[in-house]
Amino acid sequence: MPNPIHLFAFIIATMLGLGFHVLMRGDARRLVLFVVMSWLGFLLGQYVGTLLETDLLTVGMLHLLPATMSSLALMFFAHFLTAEPASAVTRR
Repeated sequence: MPNPIHLFAFIIATMLGLGFHVLMRGDARRLVLFVVMSWLGFLLGQYVGTLLETDLLTVGMLHLLPATMSSLALMFFAHFLTAEPASAVTRR
């Protein structure tokens, strides 16, 4: 049976990925990319929060602030890498 804090972290990270996808108006491929990047970023942020022993915005053993910040950072990075270049507008 999964630990409740792991399930809560999974739900929060998934919601962050879905929300980011809605805000950036991506397609289905990018939905999967954003959710996976959110999971990885949340996990990375949790480890960083544990190593730095941050007490800002914690829920039990879950360090929400560093986990959320790294999750958002990875999703913005993925968005930057996968964004289509803006086409030049010519006016005649």
